[in-house]
Amino acid sequence: MTAGIATHSGKTKLAGVIGWPVSHSRSPRLHGFWLNSYGIDGAYLPLAVRPEKARDAIRALPLLGFAGANVTLPHKEAALSAVDRVTPAARRIGAVNTILVAADGTLEGSNSDGFGFLENLRQAAPQWRAELGPVVLLGAGGSARAAAAALVDAGVPALRLVNRTIARAEQLAQDIGGPIEPYAWAQCGAALKDSALLVNSTTQGMKGQPALEIDVQPLPPTAIVYDIVYVPLETPLLAAARARGLATVDGLGMLLHQARPGFAAWFGVEPQVTPELRSFILADLAS
Repeated sequence: MTAGIATHSGKTKLAGVIGWPVSHSRSPRLHGFWLNSYGIDGAYLPLAVRPEKARDAIRALPLLGFAGANVTLPHKEAALSAVDRVTPAARRIGAVNTILVAADGTLEGSNSDGFGFLENLRQAAPQWRAELGPVVLLGAGGSARAAAAALVDAGVPALRLVNRTIARAEQLAQDIGGPIEPYAWAQCGAALKDSALLVNSTTQGMKGQPALEIDVQPLPPTAIVYDIVYVPLETPLLAAARARGLATVDGLGMLLHQARPGFAAWFGVEPQVTPELRSFILADLAS
């Protein structure tokens, strides 16, 4: 970490992460790194809030002097109705993960997951451009909604949404809009054939979850494979892609980049995602 120790005073700016449970969250370590690096008089706290108390906790943020908070599972959907205003991106995705307390005490909810998804892709695979070709997105959950919105807004020519339940894929396509084409899981091989990017937004391949059973052979040799899972850092999908010589993107950068907008809004500094930050969080994941 760079020089500069964050101090606490009567003017300390407060933020945190609301979840249940919240002890697993890497956000306090991540924001703590930035607070220390930039010498900011601030604190970022884990806030364990039971689901039935989520609205009360969110509404209490201004009373407690918080500049805002992140929201993690299982409160992202509940936060939509707890805040006073919601950004169009958060409304479209159907979840809030960042709350800003305005000067008048009102609450604005936004969602930075799509931003984090795209910034990670651009940093780790700068050769990728939206116009290069179709994208295959696996899954239709909350992470898929954020990724789909970001990719559509970036201008991809086609987004092939592959999910085991085709009705969920169709609903996501309807909610997000744009060139989204729902595919059944059995059609995955056909979807991959001329795609420029494959994204796994499911939990398959995550530690404690079954491996993602997918054959990457149909992908073109120039394709990029992106797995939003970051525990383990190299999933079976990424290992298979690397064995084929394909460019890969792991999911850790998405976690790091999605934190940037909130930190900038609460603490007044635009933070950077650096190799030092990545190493700092990786050390925590390995412990």
